[in-house]
Amino acid sequence: MDISFAFKLLVIFILVVILISLTGGLHFLIKDKDSSTKMARSLTVRIVLSVLLFILLFFGYLMGWITPNFI
Repeated sequence: MDISFAFKLLVIFILVVILISLTGGLHFLIKDKDSSTKMARSLTVRIVLSVLLFILLFFGYLMGWITPNFI
């Protein structure tokens, strides 16, 4: 398995987890009527994962694992 392929799989996995966290936040916004912090935790997880993904993409670009497509 090539390192760039594993890196791309990791990026896709993090994107899926971000989407799951986002839908969880929406679920808690709609269904949870009391003053719980479940929605805030879910959105905090999403923000942390998004920042981690940005840093990971920048690192992957610097290492040469991902390259831009010049069209």
